[in-house]
Parts: sequence; structure tokens; C-alpha cells
Amino acid sequence: MGPPGSGGHRLPMTMDWVRLLSRRRLGSQRPSEASRARTSFQRDYDRIVFTSAFRRMQDKTQVFPLAESDYVRTRLTHSLEVSSVGRTLGSLVGEVVVQRHGIPPALLVPADFGAVVAAACLAHDLGNPPFGHSGEDAIRSWFRESATAQRVLAGLAEELYPDFLAFEGNAQGFRILSRLQGAEVPGGLQLTGAVLGTFSKYPRTAGQCAEGLAGVAFRKHGFFRHDAAHFREVAEVVGLLPVAGCRDVWYRHPLAWLVEAADDICYRIIDIEDGFREGHLRYDEVHELLWPLASPDQAFEKRYASLRRERARIEYLRARAINEAAEQVSDFFLQHEADFLAGQVEQEILAQIPAARALAALQELAVERLYFSRPVVEIAAAGYGVLGGLLEAFVAAVEDLAARGEHADTRNRMLAHLLPEQLTGGRHRPAEDPYERLLGVTDFVSGMTDSFAVSLYKMITGISLPGR
Repeated sequence: MGPPGSGGHRLPMTMDWVRLLSRRRLGSQRPSEASRARTSFQRDYDRIVFTSAFRRMQDKTQVFPLAESDYVRTRLTHSLEVSSVGRTLGSLVGEVVVQRHGIPPALLVPADFGAVVAAACLAHDLGNPPFGHSGEDAIRSWFRESATAQRVLAGLAEELYPDFLAFEGNAQGFRILSRLQGAEVPGGLQLTGAVLGTFSKYPRTAGQCAEGLAGVAFRKHGFFRHDAAHFREVAEVVGLLPVAGCRDVWYRHPLAWLVEAADDICYRIIDIEDGFREGHLRYDEVHELLWPLASPDQAFEKRYASLRRERARIEYLRARAINEAAEQVSDFFLQHEADFLAGQVEQEILAQIPAARALAALQELAVERLYFSRPVVEIAAAGYGVLGGLLEAFVAAVEDLAARGEHADTRNRMLAHLLPEQLTGGRHRPAEDPYERLLGVTDFVSGMTDSFAVSLYKMITGISLPGR
């Protein structure tokens, strides 16, 4: 019998840990080269760190867009914190799994689990557009409502519509890792199957079996149609279980559940800390919610009482709460390991651990007092205009150039010079395939930082001029 929230039907198959942690790299037929200094999975981590997409997260919103304070988290610092928690979760699980199954050190060691989850966590937000989740909504909204978007979509096969109408940062993240970074190399960054599989929390294409599948793993899509072949290769390499009757849909890699848990732990607890530091939440209400999560003992209470500043106390509570939640997540995973390997879990782990109610209370407070606070809403609302305006301008320009070439509107030819060479091939001429053209502009706009999106929008609309 599975854990609470698991499916009642057990699959006749199960996934295998050695295969799930495959070192084979996407786009390469050769096995990953051994190194005395770094394992294959540590090298994946380093490859992600040195990407331009990772650097740009320093100016992408976590909760508070374009914050004036240098304390609050950005997507970059959030991703580093999630990666730290993910490494702990993976290592705790790996230590038991390796011993439980008698896996020889030549194949896997506990640290491999931690390294895989850490790398996947580091990349988990790479595909997020400017202005956080409201940026995703802004892109979807433009594709639904713009007459320009409707004209372009009408020229595509209907099965391609969901890639844009349901634009998803997770799918964009897989696209960045497997294609856009290292674009001239097959498989992009050529990460290992283990890390790419663990990164993919939603292993299906947009629109495919979306209405008939239950469970959090199928709530969204994790790759675009254009990148489906890349994900098929990953799924084959690591041995993901396919969902019967659905093309390009698989059950999650077991370690992807730990990536989700690490992310959930961090944003639920740390967003509250940021809210306190920004003055949106009072000390007493934050203390009341974090205290039970910290599972205080006598030593903890003595240390806590010795701290004089409220900020220091909240930081101490936050650290203890994260540690306690991580212990509960790893315990739950190990208790229900067989269900994770068989694709039989439907609810996120944080909804099923002893701290579930306390963690839910944190999320409720954040929704009520932070995510819809006036400063956040004001800039998020402006983001709709910025991202919609950029998409309108560049999609129209690209389509005009594709149709009329050098006879295109003068402004559109000028806008083409602002597009990355990767999109225009260095000739300021867009791709012949309208689907690839639309993907290219979406890649460009969604990859911008918050500040660059604002400044470019101001420039092309004449609100401000360069250097003024």
C-alpha cells in the first residue's frame, strides 16, 4: 500500500537506481570521462554555474521585484539555497539507498545522490522569465490576447499551440540546458541523464494527456515539442517509466521529488524571512509560525534566548526549521522508496510529512501578505506591459522580415539588429519555420533580466534613450 495521496494501482515495473543515476551525457554517445578531481555530476554543477543563464538570475525576481534592498533573495541566491538543501536531501537518501540495495562503490556512492540533486536544484529556475511567476502569466496572456500572436499561431499546427498559450518556465529551463546554452553542440551543455532527469519535475509535453492524469507531477509540462526528442533520449538513458497510452509522458525520476521538496522548503520558509526583513511581517507572527517547525529542545531554547536582535532570532529559527523539514522529507522518501521507484506517488512530499500543516500556514501567510502586497503587485502589473510590449514588437518584426525580407518595414529591420545572433543566424534574417521563429523570440524575451527587459522596452517605445 502506497503513502497517503499515492495511486492505488501498482505498476508491474520499477525504476533502477544505477540506471537512474546514469553518467551518460545528452547528445554524446561516449561515456562521461572520469576525473580524479570531480565526478561527472560535480562537473554538471560547474557547467551550470558558468552559464550566462545562471548569471542572469542575479537580476530576476524571487518575491520582491527590482528590490532596492540588497538583502532580499533573487532567483540566483534562492537557487543556491535550494541547491544546498537539495544536496543534503540527496546525501541523506543516498546513504541509506546504497546500503539498502548493496550497490558497490564502483557504481554509486552516497555523495552521487547529493551531487545530482544539488545540480538539478541549481538549475531549477533557469527558465523563469523576468518578474517571476507573473512573467510566465504575462507571456501566456500575450499569446492568448494579442492579434499578432493569433495570426502567427494560426500558421502553426494546432498541437504546437500549448507551447505558447501555456508557456512554462520549467520547459524553458530544459530547453536552456539541452539546447540554448552551448547551442553549437548537440545536447547543449551535455549534462548527464541523471541530472537532466532529476531536473524535470514535469516529464511530459504541453497538452499531452493533460486532462486525464492525476498527481502533481503532471500538473504542468516540462519540455516543448521542439525539445521532445532530447527528453526521449534522457528518459531512455535513465529508464523512466512511460505512462501507458500517452506519448511523451513519463513518471517522475524519483530524485525529482527531492528537488521539488528542497524548493518548497526554501521558498515557504525563506520568503517569510524576506517578508520580515522588508517590514511586511511582524516579528511575533513570524516567530509564532516558525517556532513549531524548529522542534525546539532545551539547548535550542537557551541559544535562542541569548540572541538579542530580532533579526538574529528569525535567522536562527529559519535555519533550524529548514534542517528539521529536510530530516522529515528524507525520512518520508526512504519509508516509501518503492513507491517513488514505481511512479506511485501523487502528492508532493511536503504535504505528507509531520510538518505539513505548519508549512502550509507559512504559505498561506505569504500569499496573504507578501505575494499580493502593493509593491509586488505594482511591478508585476507593469511587467505585463513590458513583456507584452517586447513580444509584440519583436514577433511582428520577425514575421515582417520573414515575409518581406529587405523590403520589410524600416523599424522592423532595425529591431532585427537588437535580436541575438543565435536567433537571426548573424544575417538579421529569421528562421524559415514559423514555429522556430516564435520559439526564438520567446527564448530572447524570457531570458532577459528584470532590469534589461524594462530598459529595452523603454528604449524601443521611445520612453527613454540610451545614455539619457
